[in-house]
Amino acid sequence: LAKIKPVFEGKTISAGNASQLSDGASACVIMSDRIAAQKGLKPLGIFRGFVAAGVEPDEMGVGPVAAIPRLLKRHNLKIDDIDLWELNEAYAVQVIYCRDKLGIDPEKLNVNGGSIAIGHPYGMTGARLTGHLL
Repeated sequence: LAKIKPVFEGKTISAGNASQLSDGASACVIMSDRIAAQKGLKPLGIFRGFVAAGVEPDEMGVGPVAAIPRLLKRHNLKIDDIDLWELNEAYAVQVIYCRDKLGIDPEKLNVNGGSIAIGHPYGMTGARLTGHLL
């Protein structure tokens, strides 16, 4: 973020730290398998992990190329071990680039349409992507 210049000289707000259209809210209920069993709930999915990875500001949208291999390595998995993939689709070329760089089978990627087809619900895209997979 330090590389992104402020909008106004001598000020601090930049494209990297300003409130955006993506600010919003959504909710996902996350609980342990033990509590779900106590409440008689059947989980829709199991959360296995996450990683944080960054790319240069001019490479917006290609973070999955840096993050996915790290997460797979942590769990001793390969790209082909994953049955379905949902990648955020800010731009068509961005998801195609990530798919090709990572070697994801197109038949497993955004199988019901990505954000371009379905829409981009500001502030809850992560929840939409996850829910769509489930």
